[in-house]
Amino acid sequence: MKKITNLLFLSLLLLTACGSANNSVQSTTFTNPVVFADVPDPDVIRVGSDFYMVSTTMHLMPGVPIMHSKDLVNWEIISYAMLENKDSPLYDLEGGNVYGKGQWATSLRYHGDRFYLLFATNNPQKSYVYTTKDPAGKWEKIMDINTLLHDTSLLFDDDGRVYAAGGSGGVRVRELKSDLTGLKEDGLDIQAINGREMGLRGLLEGSHIQKINGKYYVFMIWWPGGGVRTQLAFRSDSLQGPYEHKVILSDTLDLRGAGVAQGNIVDTEDGRWYGMLFQDHGAVGRVPVLMPCRWIDGWPILGDENGRVPKVMEKPVQGYSATPLVVSDDFSGSTLGLTWEWNHNPDNTLWSLTERPGYMRLKTGKVVQTIFEARNMLSQRTEGRMCSGVIALDVSNMKDGDVAGLTAYCAEPGIISVVMEDGKKYLVMVDRDQEKERVELTKNKVYLRLDCDFTDGVDQATFFYSLNNRKWSQLGGEFKMVYNLRHFMGNRFGIFNYATQTPGGYVDVDFFEYSRITEAEAMAMIADPEEI
Repeated sequence: MKKITNLLFLSLLLLTACGSANNSVQSTTFTNPVVFADVPDPDVIRVGSDFYMVSTTMHLMPGVPIMHSKDLVNWEIISYAMLENKDSPLYDLEGGNVYGKGQWATSLRYHGDRFYLLFATNNPQKSYVYTTKDPAGKWEKIMDINTLLHDTSLLFDDDGRVYAAGGSGGVRVRELKSDLTGLKEDGLDIQAINGREMGLRGLLEGSHIQKINGKYYVFMIWWPGGGVRTQLAFRSDSLQGPYEHKVILSDTLDLRGAGVAQGNIVDTEDGRWYGMLFQDHGAVGRVPVLMPCRWIDGWPILGDENGRVPKVMEKPVQGYSATPLVVSDDFSGSTLGLTWEWNHNPDNTLWSLTERPGYMRLKTGKVVQTIFEARNMLSQRTEGRMCSGVIALDVSNMKDGDVAGLTAYCAEPGIISVVMEDGKKYLVMVDRDQEKERVELTKNKVYLRLDCDFTDGVDQATFFYSLNNRKWSQLGGEFKMVYNLRHFMGNRFGIFNYATQTPGGYVDVDFFEYSRITEAEAMAMIADPEEI
């Protein structure tokens, strides 16, 4: 393995040397958000002693990540259900794009000896069911219908019938065929919950249906006018209703105005219950939050005794070490790691791990004008509280008009790139679409670095370059990262190469190195700076 070093923050190095309460096998606690990264619309189940979670990845491919945990705290990506989507050329960035309109709000269930996934896409408006016996293996698509089942949850009822429950403003329950290949003709189709009739005005969606102890529970987010995102539970003795409802959580943790809501509840093997919801957390994205669930008069009440999400709490299951969600990569393997995703469907003829062993080769295939049109942008999540990514880039084989580099990628990106113009190469920092600074590059190997600070809504990125991976120079000013609905995704590390004049050039990425200061590490440093 190549030696890769990152001189990001002195405090980071010191914190890493001292160890982290969150990353230690011996630690009995964790700090919320339980995953400080963009893992929106979580749905969690338990099978035996194993927990599984799915989330939204929109326009990224592969999509529908399957995550595994033994303790509800440390999560690892083990597979993706949808390796690509060929239902529209937009997923190939041909004639447009599907930013913010791809896969979302997946429902995960286990029935019999199989796992099932139900999710929808907004472009095209379709719904899919995938299944497998091995969640870490290959998933098979068994339903593909031209019907948008918005925020819809699967229910396998005790009598063998299967339902999809979801929608906006309430819950519509529709029966599926027994083999889950489509909606059942003449099957049950009712509006089981009507928000307006129940006095619930404002946003009402994000359905998760569960049958517990013979009762039907539906969990939904509600955003009342002038309030914050709130978690509701509906319950009934009958799938068809009538349903009563109750606020089971209204809390913003430590982020004013950002309610923790949308998700479901899950139990441990010894019968304790927890809720896994998410919270809008600025530019890093929508982050999962884990909390206790207490049953009171048949209602699953979330939070502590005061109805608040604990900042620090006991791990539900003890004895398991951290499984990092974002990782360094020296590209020495024969396959791409599961933490990486491409922007839209990849063109597999334009990237290689074998043409130059130990490097990721990114080739240009067609002429485009912006980063948003670039095929084969390779990305991983950013994480709070602070994180940094470094790439080593060989730019010997770029052509005039080529642009290659590293980005804080979202609908409004910050970019540090190598641009080749008239036979010369320049290092350029761009804020959105405005060039802020450039310097000439006289070497063919350069190191690019992106530092992200998500502390208390700072949401700031800084870009650096180096010719030796030791002495760093900042390029451009501070970049204010944002989150908006055009991409519906948090900022990601993006590695890219595209042509604006002539295709056929390529760059070789030697490594991506990742460093992070976790929330627990930062809290420890604040509480006892002399300890560091």
